[in-house]
Amino acid sequence: MDTDQIRLGIAGLGLAGAFMIRAAAVHPAFALVAGMDPAAAPRDAFARDFGARTYPDFDGLCADPDVEVIYIASPHRFHAEQAIKALESGKHVLVEKPLALTVEDCDRVVEAAVRTKRVLIVGHSHGFDPNVRKMREIIASGDLGRVAMVLTFNYTDYVYRPHGPDEANRALGGGVVFNQVAHQIEIVRLLVGEPITALRAHADRLDPDLSTDGAAMAFLEFEGGAVASLTYNGYGYFDSDEFHQNVAEGGTLKSGGHAFLRNKGARHRDESAIQGLAYGARNLPVEQPFLPHFGVTIVTCEHGDIRLSADGILIHGGNGTERVAVPRGRGRPGQGDALDALWSAVRERKAYVQDARWGRDTVAALLAIERSASTSSRIELEKTRVMA
Repeated sequence: MDTDQIRLGIAGLGLAGAFMIRAAAVHPAFALVAGMDPAAAPRDAFARDFGARTYPDFDGLCADPDVEVIYIASPHRFHAEQAIKALESGKHVLVEKPLALTVEDCDRVVEAAVRTKRVLIVGHSHGFDPNVRKMREIIASGDLGRVAMVLTFNYTDYVYRPHGPDEANRALGGGVVFNQVAHQIEIVRLLVGEPITALRAHADRLDPDLSTDGAAMAFLEFEGGAVASLTYNGYGYFDSDEFHQNVAEGGTLKSGGHAFLRNKGARHRDESAIQGLAYGARNLPVEQPFLPHFGVTIVTCEHGDIRLSADGILIHGGNGTERVAVPRGRGRPGQGDALDALWSAVRERKAYVQDARWGRDTVAALLAIERSASTSSRIELEKTRVMA
């Protein structure tokens, strides 16, 4: 093991954990040394593949002296308590979005991170995608003038994919707002670089057999005058990857067309299908020929428009369209970029954007979206810091 590698423990060996494990396994700056999950099957697969120790409970992972950083991919309702416990155990933390389900719990995590002086990064989200970060770099340069508007939309079959019981229960963080719109909030906050001051939203449950909303729209106002329009539809009749060169969210090329009609039905309630998402239960795609994305994102600036492409970004300006290729970085783009930020923060003490306060403000926006949707009203948000 390279002595400069970060020794990583994984809490939660389900879907999110499996994707991050795949990213960490090919990232030269990380070594997978321990894993935790209540279920035996993914623990056994993890131990077999990496020669790592495994634990059935979070306390065991926190007590492992060889673990430097814990990546938390447990169900949302455990994020805050596990993050605090990990920090107080002397571990740095990478925690999946959302940071918590309430602003109050987020504040507790913020306090713990400050008190323990440990790194806490909220991610992975698609705000880490290298093409999104390149868009932010171009915006920050000022070459295209100020940001006026951001449009982002994504149409998928999310609500008919297999889900655990928490994802069917809004009180436990279920539904598309906390699970999917969170990515869009992270993207537009990074691109605009200013606090959200107010928003108006709509959410809808279009399938009476499901207990949570499957579609949502939000209109966000930012401190400097920019606005953003967010749309997410998880009912699967239309696939917005048609507008993204038929490249899937993870950067692989889709084949066989839109699979909605084959997936619709009770699969989201099928326990065997849910178990089939855990680490070791399936072979995840190895090749990632294109960059990841989360639907279509277009930024309108004073002197041009910028949008994502399969291998970078396109700048539509006064002299025509410029194609900008974006380097893939170390490991797998997206999750690998989150790991890069983590390594730089832990090993080089570099500043990072997606800290506990950042995660808190994303949760505040998600709760405001749900409140606006339920009351049909415009919601003002408290002023938060401006991001560099």
